[in-house]
Amino acid sequence: MADPYLEITKLDAFYNDFQALYQVDMTLSEGEVLAVIGSNGAGKTTLMRSISGLINNDAKQVNYKGKFIGGLRADQVACLGIALVPEGRQLFPSLSVEENLLIGGRLGRKGPWSLRSVFNLFPILKERRMLPSTSLSGGQQQMVAIARALMANPDLILFDEISLGLAPVVIKSIYEALPNIVGEGISAIIVEQDISKALSVSNRVYCMQEGRVSLEGASQTISREDISHAYFGIK
Repeated sequence: MADPYLEITKLDAFYNDFQALYQVDMTLSEGEVLAVIGSNGAGKTTLMRSISGLINNDAKQVNYKGKFIGGLRADQVACLGIALVPEGRQLFPSLSVEENLLIGGRLGRKGPWSLRSVFNLFPILKERRMLPSTSLSGGQQQMVAIARALMANPDLILFDEISLGLAPVVIKSIYEALPNIVGEGISAIIVEQDISKALSVSNRVYCMQEGRVSLEGASQTISREDISHAYFGIK
């Protein structure tokens, strides 16, 4: 059996004296899509920040392609091929859509994603490429955040709350684009509060509650009853 592409082992994470994650174990295979679900405060965003280097951890708690990366800075992690689409999008407000995208490509990694290919994925961005990024709607800004991450040509992309605060029609269009993203050989972890959406696009799902993994299983076979128990802590 092949070694995991990403392996998280007994991960603890802290914000000063507050512990946000407790002994989290998780694996991801090459080309796999994982969904991470859970209520607000469950630790999902902290997990994404830990993988991407925004929170410093013990080096051996995060293993990516056989390399311990838990102690690396975010820029070092990005150079290894991990890109984060952060919660809240976090675009550069003084820059245009195109300038935001070009920043994503500054790592110089080779791959299929370029301005042309992300504009093909999200045609509305090509139409609005010269506009200030923050003049776009929330859904269009989310497209910019996704496209910016793709411009880095990552091997692993982390989507943190991909549909949070967006209209249903926008969420639908973004999820329709996902197969074209992971179809390019990218592995993905999707943090999502919409359980149905998460299950529909993932191979496996992890449920988190109060900083711990409360359930793990195959997305197509895991029962809604088990998810409800794990999500809400119902015995």
